[in-house]
Order: sequence, then C-alpha cells, then structure tokens
Amino acid sequence: MDVKDKIIVITGGASGIGKALAELFASEGAKAIAIADMDIEGAQAVATAIGPQAKAYKLDVTDEQAVFDMVADIEKNYGDVDLYCSNAGIIFSDAPDWKTTSQTNDQWQKIWEVNVLAHVLACRAVLEKMIARGEGGFMVTASAAGLLSQIGDTSYSTTKHAAVGFAESLAITNGDDGIYVGCICPQAVKSKMTAGVEDSSAGVDGVMEADEFARRVLTQMREGRFMIRPHDTVEGYFLSKAQNYDRWIGGMRKFRRHQMETTGKPI
Repeated sequence: MDVKDKIIVITGGASGIGKALAELFASEGAKAIAIADMDIEGAQAVATAIGPQAKAYKLDVTDEQAVFDMVADIEKNYGDVDLYCSNAGIIFSDAPDWKTTSQTNDQWQKIWEVNVLAHVLACRAVLEKMIARGEGGFMVTASAAGLLSQIGDTSYSTTKHAAVGFAESLAITNGDDGIYVGCICPQAVKSKMTAGVEDSSAGVDGVMEADEFARRVLTQMREGRFMIRPHDTVEGYFLSKAQNYDRWIGGMRKFRRHQMETTGKPI
C-alpha cells in the first residue's frame, strides 16, 4: 500500500500521530487528504499548512451519518476514498483508586464507541466501493496495549485489544477482495494523549517523535504488512507473552508493584 496519488481520510488528524501521517502522506504525493477531527480549528490548521490537496472536516467518529456525509463530500469533490486511516482514539485511566472497575458505565460506553465501533462505522462508509473496485486500504490505529496491556488503563487496553481483533477479521474477510488492512500498534508517541508519560509505565521505553512514527508506518505499509509495529521492542514483548503467558502476567504484576512503590500509581 502506497499513498502516491491516493485519496486518503485520516481521523484524529488535528494533532499527534494523525497530523504526522497527514503531513508525510502529503509530502509523498497523496492526491487529496481529508483531515477529520472534533477539533475543527486544529484540523483546519493542518489542512492549511498542507495546501489545496487537504480539506478539514469536523467529525464525531461515533456518528454514523456524519461519517457517511463526510465520505460523500470527499467523493463529490475528489473521488472515491483509496485509504481510510481510522486513527481517532481516547483514553481513560483507572484513577483515582486504580481498580479495574473504576471507570463509569458512561466512560466504558464512550471509549467503546470511539476506540472500536468507529472502525466499524468507517468500514460501512467506504468498504463496499473498495471491494467493487477490487482495491483500497483501511488502517486501524490500535496500540501496543492491544497486543500487550497498558497498566492502569483497563478500558483502553480492553478496547485496543478489540480493535486488533476487528482489524484481524477485516484482513481475513476482505484480503482476497484486494483490500489492504493495516493495524498500527505503537508504544508511546508524542501527542496530546501521551503528554507527561515520560516517567510512567507507558513511557518506559521512551516516547517516539510523531514524524519518526509516521515514517516507520509508511515503510511498513509499503511492505504490505498487516501488523505495523513502529517500536522495535513490541515484537519481542509480544513473542515473550505468547511463549509463556503466565510468566508474562507475573512480570507485568511485578512491574505494576514497582510503579506503585515508586510513584504511587501504576501508570
């Protein structure tokens, strides 16, 4: 999957990794890029900086009609969507008491809709036309937490596991239809979401700059990879988990105890 001459949608594109992907894709010759975000001012700033090939959309990714309306406008102005990057996401921690049940039902519902169901809604808007053409791409931004786990962020880890599962099903079901599916599973990347994580468990291996993240993602897309792991450490952790799940759980419990003893919180 390459981006040259492609019509691309990037949700969560106003900042962080969405912004970095948009800027890189534009520099690599994308035909048109839709920058979609609830933060319309931020999305507009990114689109303006990129130039006439970019357009900003205010989008709630959990609003199915809004997603369809955006795609229809893109098709009217530019043509059929070639690549949809379903990147928007949110996070709630287990604060204040650091229990797996700390978050409210409303928080669980919201994070489910943004981190999982939004991928389904986006597919409904673009997938059938991609299948009819016999080509297209769909990218799910999950997280290393979806392969491993993020201590102190129960609902985030749970929904990112679900996002990986959806991406796997999409690749299995529609790969023979000519659809490229990529599942991005990074550790910490510099963004609004990761502000201040340098000394937390999430930032234990460092925080990658967003432009470096984007370059690594594009390289792996071009190689046709389903599982995109911008951080080299994630594959080793994942293999260790698969080879001895009980030992991995024990190691994560030890890590959590260390964090609680040194910082007073697990994240």
